[in-house]
Amino acid sequence: QVQLVESGGGLVQAGDSLRLSCAASGRTVSSYAMGWFRQAPGKEREFVAAISRSGSNTYYAGSVKGRFTISRDNAKNTVYLQMNSLKPEDTAVYYCSADQRGTPHAVIINLEYAYWGQGTQVTVSS
Repeated sequence: QVQLVESGGGLVQAGDSLRLSCAASGRTVSSYAMGWFRQAPGKEREFVAAISRSGSNTYYAGSVKGRFTISRDNAKNTVYLQMNSLKPEDTAVYYCSADQRGTPHAVIINLEYAYWGQGTQVTVSS
C-alpha cells in the first residue's frame, strides 16, 4: 500500500506558476500509474493529468493542455505537476492518485484510482 502526500499549493495571481509535489511512501512510486485531479467548490472532482508507470506516456485534460506538465522522479519517489499560466478557473483542491492497474505504458484518466492523497489548495486570483 502506498501513502501519498501533496504539497506546493498556495495563493497566486493569474499568469503565475506553481509546482505541486506528490510524495509517496510505503511503496515505490515506480510501481504505480499516477494522476492529478482537482475539485472546485460545488463541483465534481475532475481529471487533470496522468502519467504511466514507465513515464513514457502522459495525458492531459483539454483545459490544462499546454499549460500543465506532469512528471515523475522515481529516485525521489515523487510525482510533480508543473502549472504555468494559471487562471482563476484553475482554483481547486488538487489531489494526487496512484494505481497499479494496466500495462507499464498505460495512463488512467478516470476516478478509479486505488490510492489518493489528502489534497492541496490552489487559489488563483484575477
